[in-house]
Amino acid sequence: MAPTQDKKSWKEINKTHKEQRKKWKEENLVKKLKKKEQKEQAATDFTKQQEQDNISYLKNLSTVSIAVPGSILENAQSEELLTYLAGQIARAACIFQVDEIVVFDDYADAANAKKSTIEDISGLKSVRHSCVQLGRILQYLECPQYLRKHFFPIHKDLHYAGILNPLDAPHHLRQNDNFIFREGVVTNKPVKPGRGSLVNVGLLQDVGVDKLLTPGIRCTVKLLPQAENSKKIKGLIVGPNLPRQETGVYWGYTVRLANSLSQVFSQCPYKKGYDVTIGTSDKGSSVDEFECPSYRHLLIVFGGLQGLEVALENDEVLNVDDPKLLFDYYLNTLPDQGSRTIRTEEAILVTMSALRPRFSPKYSPTPFVKEQHCLNLNKGEETSQ
Repeated sequence: MAPTQDKKSWKEINKTHKEQRKKWKEENLVKKLKKKEQKEQAATDFTKQQEQDNISYLKNLSTVSIAVPGSILENAQSEELLTYLAGQIARAACIFQVDEIVVFDDYADAANAKKSTIEDISGLKSVRHSCVQLGRILQYLECPQYLRKHFFPIHKDLHYAGILNPLDAPHHLRQNDNFIFREGVVTNKPVKPGRGSLVNVGLLQDVGVDKLLTPGIRCTVKLLPQAENSKKIKGLIVGPNLPRQETGVYWGYTVRLANSLSQVFSQCPYKKGYDVTIGTSDKGSSVDEFECPSYRHLLIVFGGLQGLEVALENDEVLNVDDPKLLFDYYLNTLPDQGSRTIRTEEAILVTMSALRPRFSPKYSPTPFVKEQHCLNLNKGEETSQ
């Protein structure tokens, strides 16, 4: 009679099954972790590539900056006229596609001056109140209308904002505009784990983006073509300089505040500073003889009621007596003027009109092609209408 094999008890069988299941769970967990790591690595690589692309675009884009003194608002006869004056400066900057407006204190932060705080591109600053008010109105006008309620609560400086003429800049898109880029605000709507934020870009529905961002911040979104049967709109978070470089369309200006004339130069946001600087005055040389050199970052500085001489005199850092020595070129942009004085808001229009044909940027934006840079969000395909 053959020997009988020992039968395993149910307890041993269950123990073996448990060990097997535990092993499978561990293997599945390892696989999931590997997949997650691969996805995160792919997302990181994509982000790095995108950032490198944005940096390269920024490096290869010539800019024009203007600097104006905030004290010009103190000469206005009423709050309504003060607000309208600031609007004129914003309109002039938009018309001539200015990239940066620097508002400086030409009284060099006088001790008895009334101060206010404002947040500009470099952070929170405490500056002379007239400079802050001018900066706030400039920021308000640059912001697309559908975003203003998110970034500009009711404020005394904006009490008469209703009389301002709109900039109607290209990035102030309407709901039915099908441009590939849009400005938006990150919403606080909940999203599933592993997904990016939802951004309000002024459309009927929010856009799902590739990054999880802090709610309430402003961002630039590149819209992706919709899938044929999809109702969702997706996009990529890009740098604010990318739309202009990639499409050639003007994308607004930034506002920076400076406590003195010297800080206009010393706090320049560009790594190597402004390579061509121009001061404007009726004591300068005629613009008719001016030939603009090739530039990467051009700065044009305007004086206040008493000119750049007063701004230089009040600056404790600068040790020169003649404003001509501060700039590469010191120009009179309207020789033989009929009036004894030219107001700053008028000088901006006159100067930019005179200099625009002479501008010589090293890196110009790509020409705009509507067929390439517009999307049909209803059909999920490009449109050439």
